[in-house]
This record gives sequence, structure tokens and C-alpha cells, in this order.
Amino acid sequence: MNTREKIQEEFDVLEQEAHLNEIVLYNDDVNTFDHVIETLIHACDHTPEQAEQCSIIVHYKGKCTVKTGEYDDLEPRCTMLLDAGLSAEIV
Repeated sequence: MNTREKIQEEFDVLEQEAHLNEIVLYNDDVNTFDHVIETLIHACDHTPEQAEQCSIIVHYKGKCTVKTGEYDDLEPRCTMLLDAGLSAEIV
């Protein structure tokens, strides 16, 4: 692989990563751990372990990125979180 091909390949990877968004989940004083965990499993396709870890991070840090991807994939997932009474946004 010559230098030009390597640089182009690195650029293509960076360009793909630049188009990714994140769903950030925020802490609140209303929802239970169980509700947050069940919602993350359903809306974000988390495993039970992932959902539990995210809920703990949100509780102690105030927020957590719970899903990364393209906006079109994240928008309905974020809507499910919001409809379930959680505080989240796409950034």
C-alpha cells in the first residue's frame, strides 16, 4: 500500500466517524433504576449488563452516552426514551 492510498483510507475512516451522533441520557430524580434499565434494553438494544452500567453512570455522573450511530437510527430510539419519561437528547 503506497502512502497516498494509506492517507486516503485514513481520511475515509475519519469522515465516517465525523457523521456519528450520540444519544446522551441525563439523570433525574423521578425514574427508578429498573425503569431506566428496562427502557435502555428496549430502546437501545442494550444487554442487561450494559443497561445497568449506563444507569449507574447516569446516576453518579449526571449523564452518559447510551448509543452512538447515524442520526436516522438514533432519532426513533431517543423518541422511545423520551416517551418513557427519560431525559435524553441527540448530540
